[in-house]
This record gives sequence, C-alpha cells and structure tokens, in this order.
Amino acid sequence: MDGSFIPVGALGAEFSPEGDLLDATTDLDGQRLPLHLDAPITLRIADGRASWGPHADVGVRVTSIRPGVYLVDGAAGGVSTTFVLDLDTGAATRVEGRLPDAEARREPAYARIQRGADPTGVTARIVHGGIGGPAAAPHAPTTALVGLRNRYTYSPSEVYEHIYLTPDLYTWHCLSGAEAGLADTDRCHHAAIRNRLSLFVWREKLVPTLGLLLIDLDGMRTDGKIFGNEGFDADSTVNFPVGARAEVLNVTAH
Repeated sequence: MDGSFIPVGALGAEFSPEGDLLDATTDLDGQRLPLHLDAPITLRIADGRASWGPHADVGVRVTSIRPGVYLVDGAAGGVSTTFVLDLDTGAATRVEGRLPDAEARREPAYARIQRGADPTGVTARIVHGGIGGPAAAPHAPTTALVGLRNRYTYSPSEVYEHIYLTPDLYTWHCLSGAEAGLADTDRCHHAAIRNRLSLFVWREKLVPTLGLLLIDLDGMRTDGKIFGNEGFDADSTVNFPVGARAEVLNVTAH
C-alpha cells in the first residue's frame, strides 16, 4: 500500500490473513435473554444466528473475552448492532451504528461543524441496561483509558497505536500495514464493563467507519469489529471482526 486512505472493505481484506481473533463460542446457543434496555427485547441465539426486536435470523459472531462477558455482533438492514452482556453482573449494553447516506457524506466536515454537528456523519447509539431486569451495577461511561498510549498488533502485518486524549476524542496511527503512516483524531465513546475491561467505540470522519473494541488491560488483548462501506460508496456495507494483542506504551496524566 502507498499510505493512501482505502475503503473499509479493502482494510478488512488486509486484516483477515492471520488476524489475532478470539474463537467464537457456543455458550449462548439456545438461550433466550430478556434485555431491559431503552425498551424490553428478547435476544435469541442459535447456531451463529440471532433474533431481537424487529430483526430475525441475523448472522452474528459470539465471543467471550473474559468468563461471563460476551460480545454478540452482527449487522442487518444497514445497521451495525453489538450487544455486550455480562451474565455474572446482569449488565447489558447495545451499540447501534449507522453510516451516512450518499448526501450526508458529500457534506464537508467544515460545513458540518459550522452548523454545530459532529465532523463525522457516522452515528453510534449506546444504551446501557440489564439482563432479566435493571442491572444492579450497569455499564457506564468511564475515563479509565484516558491518558493511555497503547499499541495493538492485529496480525503480523497490521499494527496501530491509539492515544486516548479525552472521553470524546482519540488519535489513531497506523505503524505498519495497509494504512502505514496514516493517522487522524476522531470521535469516541468509553464505557466500563468490568475492572480494567472497557468498551471503546470510535467514529471516523474521512472514510466513514464505526469501530468497536473490548479492551482488556488484564489479559492485554482486544476483541471487536469494524463496520463500514465495501468501497467508496454508500451502497454496500462490510462488518468484519478484529482482535489484537495490546501493549501500554506510556501514560500521560494531566
């Protein structure tokens, strides 16, 4: 690659070979999980398929980065949906991501901020709740990552660093791989799942992208996904898994 920005579909093709992914789990197969989020829904999972609310028979990836904590991820109808479930504490979170349509992506970031909007047209709706009823200790926003500069090795070829600046902004920098030499600062969201286990969601503005990671600072690894368009268009989507080994390079305290 020549250091140019590439479509998300091409990025997924580069991440795939020898990617450091968690194995899928069948722990939740056959279960009906009543989730109390903004509205009660039932999540049903079996054989790599799931149904919830208006969505039926959606292909999903189910993984567990820590005992009792599950990530259920899929995309349907142009919407990325990820559930983070803690069966031990009864806490649940849903993240719904949407990409901008063709008209929205033609609007420059400068025009967006002039009218008080985010520079990116990518949206993320994050709702915290419980399993089987309200959670005693629901997932909640956190600043646990702020100040960290981490390196993530996704595969032998794909290596990035993240600098967590504030609860709303972070900088990514590709150290090697398809986007080597590229960097940007984008919008993000942080939520505490367990001690030293954070949910991190980011929204890129130049190439519309929604990324999501569970970052485990005890196991020093991540698990998640990247959602975007197959090409430089608004017509097709791609939703691919990512995982990485993590290193804390330094910590800055302000």
